[in-house]
Amino acid sequence: MKITRVETFLVPPRWLFCRIETDDGLVGWGEPVVEGRAEVVRAAVDVLAEQLVGRDPLRIEDHWQVLAKGGFYRGGPVLSSALAGLDQALWDIAGKAYGVPVHALLGGPVRDRVRMYAWVGGDEPAALADGIAARVAEGFTAVKMNASGRMPPLAGSADVAAVVDRVAAAREALGPGRDVAVDFHGRIAPADSRRLLPLLADLHPLFAEEPVLPDSPHLLRDVVTASNVPIAVGERLYSRWDFLPVLQAGVAVVQPDISHAGGISETRRIAALAEVWGAHVAPHCPLGPLALAASLQVAFATPNFLIQEHSIGIHYNTDADLLDYVLDPAIFQFTAGHALPPPGPGLGVQVDEAAVRRGDKSGHAWRNPIWRHDDGAFAEW
Repeated sequence: MKITRVETFLVPPRWLFCRIETDDGLVGWGEPVVEGRAEVVRAAVDVLAEQLVGRDPLRIEDHWQVLAKGGFYRGGPVLSSALAGLDQALWDIAGKAYGVPVHALLGGPVRDRVRMYAWVGGDEPAALADGIAARVAEGFTAVKMNASGRMPPLAGSADVAAVVDRVAAAREALGPGRDVAVDFHGRIAPADSRRLLPLLADLHPLFAEEPVLPDSPHLLRDVVTASNVPIAVGERLYSRWDFLPVLQAGVAVVQPDISHAGGISETRRIAALAEVWGAHVAPHCPLGPLALAASLQVAFATPNFLIQEHSIGIHYNTDADLLDYVLDPAIFQFTAGHALPPPGPGLGVQVDEAAVRRGDKSGHAWRNPIWRHDDGAFAEW
């Protein structure tokens, strides 16, 4: 069996899919994307595909080593994300070739179902209660919310109070038997993170995400020790080498994104490294159906898995949704806030190829917002 063709598809609302075709008719799908830089990743996939065409798709680890390390300049979000989608597609082919789901190739399931959480936005406490009520009615036992909107370089008392009020509103709406995760999104200065976390501790967030920007891992330990709130990081880290210093800083949860952090192969290694440090894995995944399917395959085979993000109904996908590109949406129907193992081989998702090709004709040019402070200076989004 040889790889004959690699294609990419730029599809709304902000995703990039790849398709690897073989000479015996097997096809694998993956999701290589950096949100806001999808066109750049598409070009990187085209370059990396030169190392795949004509070769055996089942040599997944050898391909990973070559694609990750074969260039003198390596790593970073674009190349790691291009590699990630190709790696997903190779695992999809392998599962189809052997007639089993990917998690069976990873050692088999260690759990019968995967706990999921849903987004509820979080910018306005009044709207937050309604959003949480809707997610609870859907069966979810955990939600994630933004801690804030735009934050000043150092927060004033009203800014601090607003964050606490948002989380308190979520806790009241959820009650004691459900969980809320709070996303700082790198918007909050480390000094303010140290000030805020003790104020949130009595509200028992499941974790506080990205309280420090990913380029400042040397500041993490002070934030980790500022309170007993579990700290989560990782959506903007791309390899096990990136994750080592944050684990050494004492984070409780790592959040590799299977479409950014080297795919299924590297995400598994990151999870194993996290286990050494007593940390859990909550993969980042506000993306499309292939990223979610790949994340679930890893979740079923990972002992220190905690909870899984998904983007169905997420607040910023307005012109297309995850289910628009699959033939059988039932695999993403969650029961009591949990996902069951996808029954099919490979990633377990049947791609609606006609819908994908239609989507690629319209494409997209999604960019994240650019925020500014009141004085006109750049602000973190």
